[in-house]
Formats: sequence, C-alpha cells, structure tokens
Amino acid sequence: MLKFAFRRFLGMIPMLLLISIVIFTLARLMPGDSFSGEIDPTNTNPEYIAEMREKLGYNDPLPQQYFRWITNFIQGDFGKSTRFKISVSEVIKERLPNTLLLGFTSILITYVLAFLMGMYAGRKPYTLGDNLIGTFNYLGLSIPSFVAGVFAIYFFSYKLGWFPSNGSIGIGMKEGTIEYWLSRLHHVILPAFVLAFLNIASYTQFLRNDIIENSRKDFVRTARAKGTPESKIYNVHILRNSIIPLVTFLGFDLVSIISGAIITETIFTYPGLGQLFLQSVGTRDYPVLMTLTMLFSLITLIGNLVADILYGVVDPRIRLD
Repeated sequence: MLKFAFRRFLGMIPMLLLISIVIFTLARLMPGDSFSGEIDPTNTNPEYIAEMREKLGYNDPLPQQYFRWITNFIQGDFGKSTRFKISVSEVIKERLPNTLLLGFTSILITYVLAFLMGMYAGRKPYTLGDNLIGTFNYLGLSIPSFVAGVFAIYFFSYKLGWFPSNGSIGIGMKEGTIEYWLSRLHHVILPAFVLAFLNIASYTQFLRNDIIENSRKDFVRTARAKGTPESKIYNVHILRNSIIPLVTFLGFDLVSIISGAIITETIFTYPGLGQLFLQSVGTRDYPVLMTLTMLFSLITLIGNLVADILYGVVDPRIRLD
C-alpha cells in the first residue's frame, strides 16, 4: 500500500508540471495581462509604463517568465493580487476556511443522509418510504445545482426565513464565541445541502441497489439458514459489502466539492475559493486565478489517489501493489 501511494505521488510531479505549463500558457493567451493592476493608474507616461514592464519582467521571454513563476510558486510565493493589492497567499488564507467548512459540512450531510435513506430503502424496497426516497433521488439527479440553489434561497430564506440567503457570518459577531460559530453554522447549512443534493441522491441509489443485490446472494441465504438474526445479516454481512462503493467515493468528493462550490458559493454570495475564482476571472486577477487553478488541480490528483487507496482499504481482495 505504501509503495503504491509513493509511486502515485511521484507520478503526480510530472503531471503537475505539465498542468502548470498549460495554466501559464493559457493565462498569457488571455486578453490583457495583470500588468495594469501593478502600476500607478494616475501615471500614464509611456516611458514610465515601458520602464515598469521591463522592471517587472513582462518583456522577458516566455520560458524565462514561466521558470520565474514556477520557481516562486514552489517556494510558496504565489505573487501579488492585482485586485486586492496584497499577496495571493493572504487572499486564499482568508477564504480557505469558509470553503473547508462548506466542503466538510457538505460531505457530512451527504454521507449521513445517503446512509440512512439507502439503508431504509434497501431493507424495505418497493414500499411507500422507498418510493418517496426514489422520488427524492430522481429530483436530485435531474435538477441542476444552480436551480436547486435559487429554489432553496426562495423557499427556505425568503418564504420560511429559516436560513440566511448570503454571507458566511452574521453582523456584529465576535470571533471565537459560541454565537460566532452558531452563526457560521447557520449560514453554511443551506449552501452545504445544495452542494450535497446531487451526491445524496446518487449515493442513496447506489447503496439501495447494492443492498438489494447483496441480500439475494448465496452467503446471505446461508446466514439465514443458520438462524442468524435479520438485523445482524443486514448490519454485518450485507452492509459490509454494500458500503464499499460509498466509501471509495470519498476521494472523488474532494474534487466534486471544489468544482460544485464555484457555482454554489456564487449563488449564495458565500465568500470562499469558488466565488474568488469567478471574481478573479472577471477582474483578470491572473496571479490569484493561476494559483487557484493549480490548487484545484492538486486537489483533483490527491482525490484520485485517496479514492484508489480506499479501494484497497475497504476491499482486501484488491491488491494495489
């Protein structure tokens, strides 16, 4: 297992290098550049602009600019945001906790609800409860996240008033207090549920179908013939085999949360990395945009690695080495 993980980790290095080249090239091909955000807007003297372009290295050959950027990136220097006028690391550090809270809350909601509903639907198939859960699954699989987000804001925020429709914290909250964390939790529940909506539906359906399929296999018939209690049959024999696909999805959830958070955070005006990414595109804040793209790529590779490792952990029949 460790040998496999180490080989995969080494294989990520050339992949990240190739991704960095693509990101740098696309950033240079986009209209304009971040130079306009680094000079004094009140000074339009052509000599001053030419001098600053030379000083900041925008006249250097592209390979030299790329080498300077990737060297600084590896050392933890992500550059300076042309929009916020502070270092990119500070901008990301400010937004990262919100995205992590949203992501982990979404994962918790996903697995708790999918486990409970999948277990019930699998043990009592074709009943009224199973049909209601199936209806929820079909809605979750068919409704786009941005439509679900708009509906959730309209119904739960404006009509019922249960949850806030935007932001990540209430006004006037003192950091570190119980009220502060309760307010953060209150603001994150609705966008987290919208982000988890699709995964809840798909994972519930996966678990239900696997439980029904495994309940008809020979080892379950043998357990029943031996007089094993029905609760033990479902909770030990059937569930242990049915939960394997659900556990291995955890690695891919790291990827889907980041990609889905871009839409969800924008709809709910939730100040996280997803919203920052779209804002950086609109304002041509290339240092932030390039750093976030590299970060998302790294998370994608790590998520795939975690998924592969989990396959071997939950199913000993799989030999990764």
